[in-house]
Amino acid sequence: MSELPFPRHSARTLRFSLGAPRNFTISPDGQRVVYVRSGSGTDRTGRLFELELNSKNTREIVNPFDLLKSGDEKISVEEQARRERAREAAGGITNYSNDSNLKKIAFALSGKLYVANLEDGKVLQWPAQEPVIDPQFAPDGSAVGYINPSGEMRLSDGVSDRAIFSPEKADVYYGQAEFVASEEMDRMHGFWWSADSKYLIVERFDESGVEKIWISDPANPENEPRAVRYPKVGTANVVASLFAYHLESKSSQEIKWAKEHEYLVSVNSGAVNKPPLLMTIDRAQRQAHIRAINLSDGSSTVIAEMSDPAWITLVSGSPQWGPAGQLITTFDSATTRHLAVDGNAVTPDELQVDRIVHVDRNGITFEGTFEATSLHVYWYGWGGELEEISKGDGVHMAKAAADTLLLLSRSLDYYGTKVEVIRDGARIEIESFAAKPEVDAKPELLNLGERELRSALLLPQNQSKFPHQNLPLLVDPYGGPSHLRNIKAKNAFAEAQWIANLGFAVLITDGRGTPNRGPEWEKAVLNDLSAAPLADQADAVTALFQLRPGLIDPEKVGIRGWSFGGYLAGLAALRRPDIFKCAIIGAPVTDFRFYDTYYTERFLGAVADHKNYEQSSLLPDADKLSVPVMIIHGLADDNVLVTNSLHLSSALLAAGKPHEVLPLTGVTHMTSQEVVAENLMHLELDFLMRSLKI
Repeated sequence: MSELPFPRHSARTLRFSLGAPRNFTISPDGQRVVYVRSGSGTDRTGRLFELELNSKNTREIVNPFDLLKSGDEKISVEEQARRERAREAAGGITNYSNDSNLKKIAFALSGKLYVANLEDGKVLQWPAQEPVIDPQFAPDGSAVGYINPSGEMRLSDGVSDRAIFSPEKADVYYGQAEFVASEEMDRMHGFWWSADSKYLIVERFDESGVEKIWISDPANPENEPRAVRYPKVGTANVVASLFAYHLESKSSQEIKWAKEHEYLVSVNSGAVNKPPLLMTIDRAQRQAHIRAINLSDGSSTVIAEMSDPAWITLVSGSPQWGPAGQLITTFDSATTRHLAVDGNAVTPDELQVDRIVHVDRNGITFEGTFEATSLHVYWYGWGGELEEISKGDGVHMAKAAADTLLLLSRSLDYYGTKVEVIRDGARIEIESFAAKPEVDAKPELLNLGERELRSALLLPQNQSKFPHQNLPLLVDPYGGPSHLRNIKAKNAFAEAQWIANLGFAVLITDGRGTPNRGPEWEKAVLNDLSAAPLADQADAVTALFQLRPGLIDPEKVGIRGWSFGGYLAGLAALRRPDIFKCAIIGAPVTDFRFYDTYYTERFLGAVADHKNYEQSSLLPDADKLSVPVMIIHGLADDNVLVTNSLHLSSALLAAGKPHEVLPLTGVTHMTSQEVVAENLMHLELDFLMRSLKI
């Protein structure tokens, strides 16, 4: 048990995530597993390890400190931006690429390109133009493709290095994923190897038409502001195109798709003897095409179309080929997100498919749930069988290959993630060094109100000091699309329990718009991001009052949140002061006209549809503020721009409404700096105590 105070311990361990194994790859024979893990629960430097299943032996493949001559890792601005998109706060080896036999591994460290040979244990630096970003091994191990900040797509074979695509003009980039792809589509790559290693499929994008913004450093005015292309709602996106580059002939063919499809969603090129799959979607995100690519001439053929009157939800692992040429996708009915084979649903109603894990000769491994607070691993066999593989209540995820299953499980019974490799009935656990919180989180999971809002209630564990009556209540939501707070995983509630033990009741509620309760539930925020999420937070508090009379002091209810949760906290303060008596508004979108195209237009449409944006904005309600608020924002945030908080503060000032603003110098959307994360917790608690007169 740590002697550090909880806020410092949480900050130092990146919310108790450091030291946990992650980023797994299973060898094609199923006998080896490679993964990243740091040396302890406070060590931010990722190392590479290999587990050999037959001997059960684990060996360290690469320790970055053996390669860093100066001892310090140098991270380029571009690599920092990539890690921000990936929500990666650690250092060292954070991601890697391997050949198809898992005998060679490529990774970038301090801007240099390294290749580890797993057979002889040697780690060599390959020639490359530094700083190297996103190295990806050819399946046959012959070369590594990578990108650099100048926008070039380059190739290294261990002997020489060359550019295969170079920008023709400023603001053109090859091989990179544009901002909305990495931030909103979960697509982190802009180039892909063909399965036979003969071709590279390379994205080109031109962002010259995208609005330019400047991220400044007001605390150090001598530093030049950083120019960033940011596609705000209603403005131009990048112009994306795709090329098939033949390595032997050094020739390329453009791969074309429908012009009205503005977004390149994904490329799946991993199937041997199958054409790569390209998925594109129109700007309104109502129509999508899946295309089969002919690499020899660059032509592509639409093999499936998708449509949805609200929007098409992207699911990781979809689309891809089955072993007999089946097309594996997902689609939404009114109540269910189904797994589909050749367009036909193969999963039952109410089983919400969350991610496709693996497809092989036996069937499809996928993650899904009948209950939003849980997640399970399922297997669908080609004969129509459906089996729940993961056992026990909790949140289970997986990797699979060659009859080997790697199961990652979280539960309310223990802290951290349990990682097991399962093969031929044997189970091997991969050790985690992650630290454990000092508090023993004991959330009570509730279904509140007529909509049975999935909620968690945490109460002080020292009842002699804090009796369970007339407690102040902190409502602590995210409450928006794509993210759940109430999951059956103990780590998810550690901070809430620590706050509760200071004398609060803490309520966390997932309302309409949050995932895994079916398409209708998720799409209830169409055309208005404010009404349903706010109503559900208010209803949850009201239902708690009725369920536990006397537990909460109704005059001492505060709310806090970050990102969409910050926006929701702002809504609560401005529109429902009858319930919420103060609010901590962290990194909020205050008017969605300031946010990016792909996320926002999915829900609210084109900016010309003024009503949707006006009713979802905080700014018109600034003159209604009657409760204390604290607005917090990182000045270096290039996702939710600080513009949002400054406009809210200006609107409040114009209306003569007192408020507090806490600017975080040099901080992005992640707030991963230890001192910032620690002291922010203290300052938020101080605000709550003052505002609720505790």
